[in-house]
Amino acid sequence: MTDTDFLEGQIILLDKPLDWTSFQAVNKLKFKLKREFNLPKKFKIGHAGTLDPRATGLLIVCTGKFTKIIPEIQDAPKEYFTEIKIGVQTESYDTEKPEILQQDISAITEEQIKETLEKFLGEIDQKPPIFSAIKIEGNRAYDLARQGKEVEMKSRKTTINYITDIEIDLPFVRFTVGCSKGTYIRSLAHDIGQDLLVGAYLTNLRRTKIGDYKIENGSAEYLKDEYSFENFNQ
Repeated sequence: MTDTDFLEGQIILLDKPLDWTSFQAVNKLKFKLKREFNLPKKFKIGHAGTLDPRATGLLIVCTGKFTKIIPEIQDAPKEYFTEIKIGVQTESYDTEKPEILQQDISAITEEQIKETLEKFLGEIDQKPPIFSAIKIEGNRAYDLARQGKEVEMKSRKTTINYITDIEIDLPFVRFTVGCSKGTYIRSLAHDIGQDLLVGAYLTNLRRTKIGDYKIENGSAEYLKDEYSFENFNQ
């Protein structure tokens, strides 16, 4: 790769580490590229779809002229490996907040869990988590929630295209989910728990696919090995 390649445009597939924000991942990559290729301070770079800090997996970064297709990539369907824990909840619907409201799950059967998952296939109404980046009157919902303020999230339409590879190892349930743009898998986990009447929250989330881009293709196609995240510690 040369400086011209990045300035004219590249699509870079990254495997975002746990606890990194998407913004941090792009900034780390931008710093490395600027240093290694002597790129101008304001060269175009951006990601095509936020991935929660508590999630790992595919983050697509575009540079140069390819930043123009970011909206197109963002609109593409997504796929996630998902693990939820039933019988307990958290305020954030994931591992950011401590467990609360523990329930007895001894009466829950595998058949009941699979029937519940099937209920969520197709177009559904979904409320985003209050700990999300959605703006409410100019403020991020997660900022309001962390200040202890009441946050009212409005339902929105989303589509669950498929749920496959179901593995039940109570209290954990693992599956692969394909969904439309704007789907919150944290909310899906919470809603599954509500349908089962015992609660649930998201314990592991890994984005594996965006449109035709797959995590197994990795960043090696676009970056040398020294640009792996293990070396982004400065």
